[in-house]
Amino acid sequence: MNRRTFLAVSIAASMPTFAAEKDTRCFEMRVYYAAPGKLDELHKRFRDHTTKLFIKHGMTNLGYWTPAENAESKLVYVLAYPSREARDVSWKAFIADPDWKAAYKASEVNGKLVAKVESTFMQATDYSPEIKTSSAAPRVFELRTYTTTPGNLPKINARFRDHTIALFGKHGMTNLFYWNLQAGQPGTDNTLVYLLAHKDAAAMAASFKAFRADPIWIAAKEASEKEAGGSLTVPDGVKSVLMTATDYSETK
Repeated sequence: MNRRTFLAVSIAASMPTFAAEKDTRCFEMRVYYAAPGKLDELHKRFRDHTTKLFIKHGMTNLGYWTPAENAESKLVYVLAYPSREARDVSWKAFIADPDWKAAYKASEVNGKLVAKVESTFMQATDYSPEIKTSSAAPRVFELRTYTTTPGNLPKINARFRDHTIALFGKHGMTNLFYWNLQAGQPGTDNTLVYLLAHKDAAAMAASFKAFRADPIWIAAKEASEKEAGGSLTVPDGVKSVLMTATDYSETK
């Protein structure tokens, strides 16, 4: 068995299950920076009002998380919509909803809850496992963002499709969601965003240690970088944020 055949057979043995068809929905990752001292009140508004009103107006709550180290008082969440156009219709109806207006006004009697909002529109990769809510305890979540070197987003997608995600599974990581950015945003041509789950932080460290030492990974990385003429990511181009799910998250 030659090296290429060995790689293919080894990877196939641990491939995760994918959706039957590519998910064509629009996904939006929203990051809220709570005003000083207001994160708990922001959680309460989402728990008691916002998530239910999102559903009322046709949005799908995928998950809500806070970073394990949260000096900036962030709330990270992801919504899904049938399309970008449907997203705009849903948000317009949500903002105009009298129930939302009342909840918003009541929650901000003692000051604004949110200091800043960041929004990113994403599309599922063709190799992402089925993007759906799930629950398993205990576990923590890891949000990873890759910035590729020029022209190498297709190559890093190919490496994940053909090798990386199966090896993650082999070493005890749970592959949840994989996205690229939708067109018309900074980073569309060089960004991969994905979410993993681990039993805990120690399990995450052990899994990545085993993954990086795996001969199959070493060979796949070497081959992909030889073809590309260097690293597929820019210096410091891999960002990792460990997160915990909120008590009202659909994915836990």
